[in-house]
Amino acid sequence: MKVTLINHSDTLGGASVVTYRLMQALQNAGVDAQMLVSIKSGQNDHVTQISSRHFRNYAFLMERINIFTRNGFSRDNLFKISTATHGLPASKHPLVTNADVIVLNWINQGTLSLDEIDKIARLGKPIVWWMHDMWCLTGACHHALECDHYKHQCGKCRFIGDGSDKNDLSHITWLKKNKIFTNPNIHYVAVSNWLANKAKESELLRNADISVIHHAFPVDFFKTTPSNDIPAQLLGLPNNKKLILMGAARLDDPIKGVGYAIDAINLFVAQYPNEAKDCELVLFGDIRDSSLLTRIKMPYHHIGRINDNKTLRHLYAMSSVVLSTSTYETLGATLIEGQAAGCVPVAFAHDGRDDIIDHKKNGYRAENKSTQDIADGIAWAINNAPTRDSLHDSVRNRFSNDVIAQQFINLFNCLINKESTGK
Repeated sequence: MKVTLINHSDTLGGASVVTYRLMQALQNAGVDAQMLVSIKSGQNDHVTQISSRHFRNYAFLMERINIFTRNGFSRDNLFKISTATHGLPASKHPLVTNADVIVLNWINQGTLSLDEIDKIARLGKPIVWWMHDMWCLTGACHHALECDHYKHQCGKCRFIGDGSDKNDLSHITWLKKNKIFTNPNIHYVAVSNWLANKAKESELLRNADISVIHHAFPVDFFKTTPSNDIPAQLLGLPNNKKLILMGAARLDDPIKGVGYAIDAINLFVAQYPNEAKDCELVLFGDIRDSSLLTRIKMPYHHIGRINDNKTLRHLYAMSSVVLSTSTYETLGATLIEGQAAGCVPVAFAHDGRDDIIDHKKNGYRAENKSTQDIADGIAWAINNAPTRDSLHDSVRNRFSNDVIAQQFINLFNCLINKESTGK
């Protein structure tokens, strides 16, 4: 079986990491899997760049210029939406024409245009579109936040102009998508049940064929105990405290809800003093406004961006709780990685994180945006922590590379058989 996975990049961004990881997992399962990308940063011979840098830059710039002008030449929401007006000629590439199955992933920022996606769909091959965010079910935005315009035909988008035009760029893009996304060759795969439900609510994908297959994780890599390969003192962390861990690429990204985390930590300190005296907070990731951290009433450590997976593994292994107070997550990588290492996840509920946490069994699901419930959840995790082995096993059974690869292989076989029989 020949499978080609198309993505914006092989290493840049979360979707790139999980797509690359899926390619390797499929290869380990005996599948001839290759990646086709707009930007190749690594050295893997199984990753191929679609076109030259010149054409890639042209496609990227033309799409952004169109959005920029529609937004009154404001950069504020320049990357909150994508319109796929321009892209690269992937439909003619041998890795596409010779594939048995094509897997679309995050294909924006000049990777594929809607016209090119239409050409690929018309090749008659099974297409699996692994949805990493909400772009497939909205007119143009990657995350709809509290907006429900995707339930209709979009328009009046908060990210375009003043948000008052019902025939804005989001509605125009929605109309183009609607002509293409109904192609029966396309099977949609959401990374969480929450995202699948959002898709089924949408006007675009309401009647589409949708499955749920989670991101794959190297869960066994994270199963470890604190060791001497990266001593705690090199990270500036105590080895006699229970560490509460929270991380993101950018901590003060509004979506990550660091303000909720700080408020919850302060409530925990005030209401659970016996537990809090033995705890310290650890934050990793970039931050633009470090003054936010001055509100924290617990000893804390901000160790910046972590680019080394071994350091990240050690950090999880040292920690007792992994915290997520994002306003939404399509899944939640830090929770899965932390749980694989034996940390108790505590997070807001009602999105993709519900697929990770079984409440008060392998973690704590707090009421959305309730800092009090997060504080109570941290206390529960400190006092009722499951064994680290049981936390790891819970993740391994659902998110490991081999488990996810087999789920995709089963889907590929089903789609190929459906195509061959015409049923």
